[in-house]
Amino acid sequence: MNKDKKKNNIINFPKKKSKIEREIEAIIFAAEEPLDIDTIEKRIGSNLNIKKILENLQAEYSSRGINLINKSNKWSFRTSQDLSSLMSLQKSTQRKLSKATIETLAIIVYHQPVTRSEIESIRGVAFASNTLEILFELDWVRPSGRKDVPGKPIQYITTEKFLDHFNIEKLSDLPSVEELSSAGLIDDASIDSSIFGTSKFFKEQSEEKKDNIYSDIDQVIKDPPKSEE
Repeated sequence: MNKDKKKNNIINFPKKKSKIEREIEAIIFAAEEPLDIDTIEKRIGSNLNIKKILENLQAEYSSRGINLINKSNKWSFRTSQDLSSLMSLQKSTQRKLSKATIETLAIIVYHQPVTRSEIESIRGVAFASNTLEILFELDWVRPSGRKDVPGKPIQYITTEKFLDHFNIEKLSDLPSVEELSSAGLIDDASIDSSIFGTSKFFKEQSEEKKDNIYSDIDQVIKDPPKSEE
């Protein structure tokens, strides 16, 4: 009985952190933006198993008021999600986005990379020039090269800040139109489902590119180039 009591009364003090753990903790805490492993290695001047250390810290902070979060392979400290309401500012400026802006964002999210004309084709209507400017200002969307077609139109994609703002780890985690509808977030009877892709869209798109890597070559072999008239 006495031995059991002694065992139950043992206090487990947290282990003392190593110098490199403390350095990594301090660097991430002080950083203005999430850091990737390469940046952390350069800051501390060491290439030890940084990823393992980060995972240990992540586990250690998982039950605290501040969590160590990994998004898009970048690490940062964030207020625990269940406590985020305590951190809200007394004064906040809310910006209501127009229907055109929301639809444009949704199309870019689910069909990226996508050009302006493709966005307008999916929506079935042209949109004002300031629609994209609002998304640029929010830093949710950015240009990403030009499409290899006549006119070389600019293509648009979402940013890491978009993922961060909506607490999404990767694009393939996006909900499908059916999931959005069942959650009551959209009315699929009044919204064109072509605006949205599916949660499998990006995965299928990448797999299709791998599967069809030689399809263009086969087509060229079958159909010799036509001479210009």
